[in-house]
Amino acid sequence: SQSRYTKQLNWGIEHCQIKTDWTLRIDADEYFTPELQQDLIQQLPSVPPQYTGIEVIRKVFFKGSWIRFGGFYPIHLLRLWRTGKGICEQRLMDEHIILEEGEVLRLSSHVVDENLNPIHWWVTKHNNYARREAADALNTRFQLTFTSNIRESAGTKQAVWKRILKDQVYNRLPLGLRPLLYFLFRFFVQLGFLDKPKVWLFHVLQGFWYRLIVDINIYEAIQSTQGDPDQLRQLIQEEWGIKF
Repeated sequence: SQSRYTKQLNWGIEHCQIKTDWTLRIDADEYFTPELQQDLIQQLPSVPPQYTGIEVIRKVFFKGSWIRFGGFYPIHLLRLWRTGKGICEQRLMDEHIILEEGEVLRLSSHVVDENLNPIHWWVTKHNNYARREAADALNTRFQLTFTSNIRESAGTKQAVWKRILKDQVYNRLPLGLRPLLYFLFRFFVQLGFLDKPKVWLFHVLQGFWYRLIVDINIYEAIQSTQGDPDQLRQLIQEEWGIKF
């Protein structure tokens, strides 16, 4: 399964006849710092051929404040790749760029993620994301369709380990309990409480509320279909409006 975003991105990668040596992925609420821009200008022309991807560090801001703790910094992302060497993996949520071959060069400069929309917009977006993530989880559990798994070639070992921990630890915990455990781990063990008080709201919403909504969607879907794969597939496609 894959999101509309993944389909659009891969369509662009494959059909837009990109002529540059490198391809860049950047979201509308992101920007490169002057330091990262300068690093790319200086280093891109001389990157050794064995490196086919470039990894940068993301800094996330919420309501004007940098989210420094709670596992949100540093976040390593593969955002540039040699044209023709990368494609977006097929997932409904949390998709990454996969490299067909080569190594990844890590830069220490930053891409900034700062969404300026009001909290209503943010909550609405994550409410929609919750069903997509629930569909991904149901797809993995009941084998509804094909979903690619992130590999070492996706470029960042951090992303690989996060996916392993999510699949092998988090997803095996009881529904409803795991969002609370994750929030407590993130807020206390990963020191989220050291962020500014306004960022606490982000940790509560993104670390607990959002994941609780995911679990509720999973529970309701299984209850209404008795876990029948055909009925689950129909529910996700027709009621949730998510196409495989």
